[in-house]
Amino acid sequence: MELDEQAAREITNRLRRARGQIDGVIGMIEAGRPCRDVVTQLAAASRALDRAGFKIVATGLRQCLTADEDQQELTTEELEKLFLSLA
Repeated sequence: MELDEQAAREITNRLRRARGQIDGVIGMIEAGRPCRDVVTQLAAASRALDRAGFKIVATGLRQCLTADEDQQELTTEELEKLFLSLA
């Protein structure tokens, strides 16, 4: 997958943020933190992953999935399914 430098940096930062939040969730569970705190942190991690996924989609889903010359171009229905898989 080829992304421009700025998009790659933004996606990487979002994924690092999600990784940190997931590490935080694990630590909270191990420490016996209240459910409300754990769920709040888990929701933040989920949003960070969603944002990274949508950024990837926005910057080149078609390019990413049709980079192989042997692969057929995606139909609108196939693209829609990919978008919905992130929803």
